[in-house]
Amino acid sequence: MIYPENFEHKLGFDKIRELVAAQCLSSLGREQVEAIRFSADATVVAEELEQTGEFVRILQGERAFPANYFIDVRPTLSRIRPEGTFADEPELFDLKRSLQTIVDITRFFRPVDKSDDAQPEYPVLAAMAGRVPVFPQLVRDIDAILDRYGRTKDSASAELARIRRDMSAVSGSISRNLQSILRSAQAEGWVDRDTAPTMRDGRLVIPVAPAFKRRIRGIVHDESATGKTVYIEPEAVVEANNRIRELEAEERREIVRILTAFTDVLRPLVPDIIQSYEFLSVIDFIRAKARFAESIGAIVTLPQNEPLIDWQEAVHPLLLLAHRKAGKEVVPLDLSLDRDRRLLIISGPNAGGKSVCLKTVGLLQYMLQCGIPIPLHEHSRTGIFERIFIDIGDEQSIENDLSTYSSHLTNMKYFVRHGNERTLLLIDEFGSGTEPLIGGALAEALLERFNRHRAFGVITTHYQNLKQYAEDHEGVVNGAMLYDRNLMQPLFRLSVGHPGSSFAIEIARKIGLPDDVIAEASEKVGSDYVDMDKYLQDIVRDKRYWENKRQNIRRREKQLEELVARYEQDLESVNNQRKAIIGEAKEAAQRIVGEANARIENTIREIREAQAEKERTRAARRELDAFKETVSQTNEDDERIARKMEQVRQRQERRKERKSKKQSPTASNPSAAQPKAERPLATGDAVRMKGQTAVGSVLEIQGKQAVVAFGTIKSTVATERLERVDQAALKRATTRSATFLSAHTADAMHEKRLHFRQEIDLRGMRGDEALQAVTYFIDDAIQVGADRVRILHGTGNGILRQLIRQYLPTVPGVAHFADEDIRLGGAGITVVDLE
Repeated sequence: MIYPENFEHKLGFDKIRELVAAQCLSSLGREQVEAIRFSADATVVAEELEQTGEFVRILQGERAFPANYFIDVRPTLSRIRPEGTFADEPELFDLKRSLQTIVDITRFFRPVDKSDDAQPEYPVLAAMAGRVPVFPQLVRDIDAILDRYGRTKDSASAELARIRRDMSAVSGSISRNLQSILRSAQAEGWVDRDTAPTMRDGRLVIPVAPAFKRRIRGIVHDESATGKTVYIEPEAVVEANNRIRELEAEERREIVRILTAFTDVLRPLVPDIIQSYEFLSVIDFIRAKARFAESIGAIVTLPQNEPLIDWQEAVHPLLLLAHRKAGKEVVPLDLSLDRDRRLLIISGPNAGGKSVCLKTVGLLQYMLQCGIPIPLHEHSRTGIFERIFIDIGDEQSIENDLSTYSSHLTNMKYFVRHGNERTLLLIDEFGSGTEPLIGGALAEALLERFNRHRAFGVITTHYQNLKQYAEDHEGVVNGAMLYDRNLMQPLFRLSVGHPGSSFAIEIARKIGLPDDVIAEASEKVGSDYVDMDKYLQDIVRDKRYWENKRQNIRRREKQLEELVARYEQDLESVNNQRKAIIGEAKEAAQRIVGEANARIENTIREIREAQAEKERTRAARRELDAFKETVSQTNEDDERIARKMEQVRQRQERRKERKSKKQSPTASNPSAAQPKAERPLATGDAVRMKGQTAVGSVLEIQGKQAVVAFGTIKSTVATERLERVDQAALKRATTRSATFLSAHTADAMHEKRLHFRQEIDLRGMRGDEALQAVTYFIDDAIQVGADRVRILHGTGNGILRQLIRQYLPTVPGVAHFADEDIRLGGAGITVVDLE
């Protein structure tokens, strides 16, 4: 229920209706646009929005939607209902093409996968298309009658084929006779050499100069406007032309007979066919809404079955389109009305955007409940109102003897009588139009009634008592349209929670009103009023200042969180890589030791078995020496890798020492720190050779020599070449050894880790292109050991987001994925945790 009757013009919905109608392909869809009606049924509204949302996905998809022939043939179907009537060739041709379009549309909505459990890609539209009767056989029957140009085929009947054969034969004889006569006339000089037969009244004739018209026997059919040419049908072809006329009449009668016979078959199907065209009209309408929604950046948000407005970044669609043409930006509106804060009182300067804010709320809510998507942020929530009452603009009426204020009070009477907890009130300049004191008092009394009825609403005003009422009563909240005092211009931004100032004195001073006039006006209203207005301005200014501060702090916190997260990820990645390298090195070392022992034992056995065979002994020794050389080369590689790792370790320890010196109280007093005496090596100590990473255990001390067990190998080493290690170093060192990764592979992996970015931007990509990019990106992330990555796909209509989230569960290395934190991008970014 909407009040008053001319609400569409007041809100600008008549313009929306025109824009949607302009997107229709036929009069079928335009009729549906004219039939748009407001609905308070949340189920109906949700279904219409879902249909439009699915069609937006179709427009953004890769499959072309069949939209070639949206032709309204309902007038023809209505005309052929009486017996004896028939559809002519153009009408039948239009019927065939549009019926084929309906068949193609129903096929489009069927599942692409032909398996029994396959689900349609667009379930809501598919359900609607599944109830529509289609007539593929009728299309084939029309194809048997008409050719691709819409003319009746020769094969439509045997009689028609005979008639057209006869016409062709007679036409051929006429042409031959005319050419013979024409050549003779040209030879005699009666006709110019470049003259050719022409057609007059459906008969072939020869153009002849008037002086020679009696030289050719025949019938004069016409002459040119200048009188210099006459058109003669030679006597020899008169009978043939008459025969052509007879055959043309026979052809027409046969075509009428064919079309009448087909129309008799078509007539019983007309009610079902009209139902199919109703479906075509709805599809045209839904497509038009989807194209309009794309043009204004609208999203599909399904409403809750309760009165609710929780909008973020809402924009007025008409203002958006106008500003886009002018190259300007629209300031979005953030607004929340719920059961605790139902009535919003907006105040602020004139031309500051109060009325635009009011109309934005009314237009978007009306569009939503008409099933048209509205331009909001995807995190917004919407609700349903049973009634929308509007009091906007000048309603002065000479016919009804109503002044502007009388009309305003008439509306208020209706609002009070019919308003309830599911009503949305939109009132502009509440209480204006009469003496301010009584106008403000009446407005406050009405506001009290609206609040008592628990109605929702957006109300603009300049009255201070209404601002005060909002501060003192639950369910009512103040709002202000912000104004830049320095630049003396409105910001068109709504700020909820405090009243706004009219900035009357500042605006008067900017316009150039004399200072003495402004001063006198200030004295008349009193210092209290002026001071209160200044306080409101100061509140607005301070709120803007602290809001900017809060946003800056939030932005810096976000940057710090990102830095910390990135460093933690890098550190964890380095640790994982180190563990993997150490594990591979241990396996390689154990393999080398095992192989060495086996080679030694095999050589000893061969020497013992050969005994006096010197050649056999020398060959065994050569094999052992070659293996020892290979091992020594491997050891050299081990030592080179170990030296590099030792350098890295020493750099890390130096950093720790510098950090500990800064934090230690003895750092500033070098004398406070006393060096510890190094105790001599003892049995059981964990040691390693200086410059090496292999760690062993001391078994025995023999003077300046020590017997050390390195794994399964015992070795005697000078104690001066050994250094003691602690347990932490023992853990680190025992896991370090050689790796048999090629230098090329290692360098390539190192380069990939250095340049790998843990975020990919897919915005602007098509579906298949985005999926391929994500596939490569996730593979690289798993290779370099990343534990978390971010996929930036944007919000839009959610197509890329849906495709990516259908793919991610199929990847073995993906442990979890979810929306990014709302402060870092929300649903526009998917965060992926890797195993």
